[in-house]
Amino acid sequence: MTDAIARTPRRGLVLGGGGVLGGTWAVGALAALEEQHGFRVADADVIVGTSAGSVLAALIGAGVTVDQLRHHYIDVAVSDGPLAGYDFDPVQATGGRRPGMPKFLGPGSPKLVGSSLRRIGQLPATTVLSAFMPEGTRSLERIGHLIDAITPMGEWSPHRGVWVVAMDYEDGKRVVFGRPGAPVVPLSSAVMASCAIPGWFAPVTINGRTYVDGGAVSATSIDVIAHAGLDEVYVVAPMVSFAMDRPTGVTARLERRWRAEVTKAARSEAAVVRAAGVQVRMLGPGPEDLAAIGANLMDDTRRRHVLETSLRTSVAAWREAEDVPATG
Repeated sequence: MTDAIARTPRRGLVLGGGGVLGGTWAVGALAALEEQHGFRVADADVIVGTSAGSVLAALIGAGVTVDQLRHHYIDVAVSDGPLAGYDFDPVQATGGRRPGMPKFLGPGSPKLVGSSLRRIGQLPATTVLSAFMPEGTRSLERIGHLIDAITPMGEWSPHRGVWVVAMDYEDGKRVVFGRPGAPVVPLSSAVMASCAIPGWFAPVTINGRTYVDGGAVSATSIDVIAHAGLDEVYVVAPMVSFAMDRPTGVTARLERRWRAEVTKAARSEAAVVRAAGVQVRMLGPGPEDLAAIGANLMDDTRRRHVLETSLRTSVAAWREAEDVPATG
């Protein structure tokens, strides 16, 4: 048998953002990925996480199995592994299902406002919007405590291929913590920064720079993995849907419109990776998943239903996800 045949493919795993329910759906998708494609997600050479996906990336990188994640995300006690005995309440961790009242109604980042005006048309709409939104007040300390509890405090992940995406709140640039050349920071700080939704959570300051949710640049950031020397990339994207339901509520309909725009962006990012000779498979919630998720991605009361639905729908969905379509 030749080396080319025997060699295990170098794999990448991209975990996108999507709030509490997006992260919960992603756990079901990861379980189905392992079942359908026959490899442990922890064995991926590079694991990229954005927002809720950064929490999953940190947990997987620390040795938490998908089965343990399934229990953890529906509040069932985990008896072994890094999460053994850890009591985690997502309601307390995220500060509730609604953002808190802002301290003031002015732009959260005047510097980014100025940068946006100087680069009109060059920045994603989400980046510009995040500059004008009032600064969030909810704290992500409990998320930081969770990451510190499962990794060496103040250090990076035991899995050296974990990358965490955040956005510099002053210039709107994407920062991929953990990637060679990026600022060296504690994993817990990087994850808190990646999860700091503008207008919801307080920005996170690291080494004198202020950061917010990487989703303000891209919900998936698939393209950051393009030149990592990989053969295959699997994308678990809670904000991407190739087929949708038809909700009647105004809020849900607006969410689906925005989801369509995120899906277009994800296709473009995947095309960048494919152009580098890498096979890309991407999964997002389908119509049945979206009906379970509803309109509020932070509504933790739906977690069990969302996970049960994802566990059931994702196996068939992965079977059909042979490659990411460029259009459609």
